[in-house]
Amino acid sequence: MNGQHLAEAEGEPAPLHGPAGPGVAERPVGVRRVYCNRSLRLDHVRAVGFDMDYTLAIYHQRHMDELQARLTIERLVGRGYPEDLRAVPVPTDFAIRGLLVDVRRGNVLKMDRYRYVKRAYHGLHPLSRAERRELYESRRLRPGVDRYHWVDTLYSLADVAVYAGIIDHLERTGRRPDYRQLFADVRLCADEAHAGGAVNAVMERDLARYVVRDPALGTTLHRLRSAGKKLFLLTNSRPEQTEPMMAHLLDGSVPGYSSWRQFFDVIVTAARKPLFFTDRAPFTEPNDPGAPVTELRRGRVYRGGNMADFERMLGVSGTDVLYVGDHIYGDVLRANVESGWRTLMIIQEMADELHALARHEADILHADELDHLLRLTREERRATPAGNGAAGNGRMAGLANRAVELELERDRLEAAIDQSFHPYWGSLFKAGSELSSFGAQVEQYAWLYTERVSNLGGYPANHFFRSPRALMAHEL
Repeated sequence: MNGQHLAEAEGEPAPLHGPAGPGVAERPVGVRRVYCNRSLRLDHVRAVGFDMDYTLAIYHQRHMDELQARLTIERLVGRGYPEDLRAVPVPTDFAIRGLLVDVRRGNVLKMDRYRYVKRAYHGLHPLSRAERRELYESRRLRPGVDRYHWVDTLYSLADVAVYAGIIDHLERTGRRPDYRQLFADVRLCADEAHAGGAVNAVMERDLARYVVRDPALGTTLHRLRSAGKKLFLLTNSRPEQTEPMMAHLLDGSVPGYSSWRQFFDVIVTAARKPLFFTDRAPFTEPNDPGAPVTELRRGRVYRGGNMADFERMLGVSGTDVLYVGDHIYGDVLRANVESGWRTLMIIQEMADELHALARHEADILHADELDHLLRLTREERRATPAGNGAAGNGRMAGLANRAVELELERDRLEAAIDQSFHPYWGSLFKAGSELSSFGAQVEQYAWLYTERVSNLGGYPANHFFRSPRALMAHEL
């Protein structure tokens, strides 16, 4: 993440006077910016759509992960897993998005954009460079096969923490689990906790504990509506989950809006994304599921549906639409690839990333300098003639030692920088000097990205988000 992806804007949008994001004491510089991968003219957008969970609704991640982990383990024990799992400490800070779970070996991997494994853990034990090389470099990884599972949503973080924590606990106590079956059971129990309503039942009793109520959200939606843009809600959550959450986020936030429903021209729940973008399921009304829906009326709540009928009834298509979501596959990739909709990805982790970047700005520059010196030293060594007597051999040995020293110093500095980003995995967007697999997906599929929806309110409705000129290696 660098200046190449910074949207050209008139100054910094107004600061958000609300609760800081999870794990962040202060709002870092740049967190209110909207960052640009592909140029987009906001005045060409006629409709703006929003996902709900982790998009309009920003969750306190640690509290959510602790809740989901507890409910998942309860269900695992109910399915016959050992009782002592109830006391297993689950490190809810273990996982980040963009990881890959190898369910054959019980390993969790972080790859760069070229599918090179940069870090890996078995349970909570880090694999060495030699172990990673032996397991994952003899053949190209194929993430699409059953052996591997992407960690591509914030909902999945607790599942991975439970999985790794249980493997660590069982193997320390002399028991080896079936890694594939354990992962399937963790996912099943987590889904049961959500689908059965257990997670929502706890959360709705204390929404303030689990959900950040952004005071700038309602004003942002009002500004977009006032600029003549149609707004819609498109969420996979069911109507009975959507109503209390949206009421908590928006009711009473802007004078003149008596209900959260008034902010939106169309409200679609239980949308089944990404299938919403590819199949032809009909729209239904929750209170009258048998009646055909021939138009989408403001203030009504609908279920299901599909993109083709949605565009036809709303009177928009393709590049008319900017869709805002948090899920790289279900929201961003599919909305862009299948429909041509422009996309804005909400990345709640931006605050922590920007804090770490600010803390280590000088260290990152120094690491780049060390890398440059290392490259020059190796080039000089290659250019030094061999067999040039004792003096020549001594110079060759000195250059070799200098290269080793520079490499060790650079690696130590990069390890310290990574530790500041995340104790297990380093930066969300980077893997060493390369983009991580997650960073590469954001760059490829998200036209824009930012930390929260209300950041759009800092830009005029006709703003031109312009991505700077891309550079190749020979132009740097």
